[in-house]
Amino acid sequence: MNTETSLALCCMSHSPLLNLPGPSPELLDDVEAALTTAREFVRAFDPELVVIFSPDHYNGFFYRLMPSFCIGTAATGVGDYGTHAGPLDVPTDVATACAEAVWAADVDVALSSSMDVDHGTVQPLETLFGAVDSVPVIPIFINSVATPLAPIRRARALGTAVGDFLATLGKRVLIVGSGGLSHDPPVPTLATAPPAAHGRIVHGEPMSAEQRAARQSAVMAAAHDFAHGASALRPLNPDWDDALLELLDTNRVADVDGWTNAWIAAEAGNSAHEVRTWIAAFSAMAARGRYETGSRYYRAAPDLIAGFAVRTAVHVQ
Repeated sequence: MNTETSLALCCMSHSPLLNLPGPSPELLDDVEAALTTAREFVRAFDPELVVIFSPDHYNGFFYRLMPSFCIGTAATGVGDYGTHAGPLDVPTDVATACAEAVWAADVDVALSSSMDVDHGTVQPLETLFGAVDSVPVIPIFINSVATPLAPIRRARALGTAVGDFLATLGKRVLIVGSGGLSHDPPVPTLATAPPAAHGRIVHGEPMSAEQRAARQSAVMAAAHDFAHGASALRPLNPDWDDALLELLDTNRVADVDGWTNAWIAAEAGNSAHEVRTWIAAFSAMAARGRYETGSRYYRAAPDLIAGFAVRTAVHVQ
């Protein structure tokens, strides 16, 4: 029996607007073609375990206690924007061992035995596997929204520690990064939240069905205005996106260590901090040696308020 660890990577942008009316059929078909290629890559690799680095949008983590990183030993999808509501198949013993290994590598990470995850985690799993419970998954949260944020080099340190741990498992492991690239959607922060949103993002006050419907309508309206040039949101930055992707394609993930949070936000928007999930995922791959990217899809997609990208990667033999 082959007990050698094999790692593969699939990073992708996510967007609630993929599940909502508004984006053009041409855009959705183009994105779906890229995602189909990613699904075929994952199906051929046939992972025994998935580790997903993902953000949260004030559905599972709140300002009352906001860790920079958190590993879930059990997790439940909250069901936002039409995604899966219910438990994920998290191998508790492996997730716990992962946290212990990350601590041993001198990276501080929180642990959750009851993690709530939103579309940032669930949408990629549904996209790649059809159902979130079809493969064991370890969810790793990276705060990418609630400022102030840790330096981005800490996300690379986290990914390296996780990659070193995965090398010990003797399994086929798919590493997923979910988020980015350049985008600046109307997500509240502690400094910008109106009174109605303050209780939700600080204390986790639940949203009523009416409030969720109102938020969904607001997201659709914001995307429509942005796509038609009638928005004050920061424009997408394809040049920044291309530079980041080129850096990742050429095994230079360590180059991000000098990036500042202020520079990232100024160049690519406040939610561009979600690229921390990509940095962590590629760093986990780099911990095992040189890798080679396969699928290289990118499109600046105002209808999705995102620079939308997909990357797959395997190690160079």
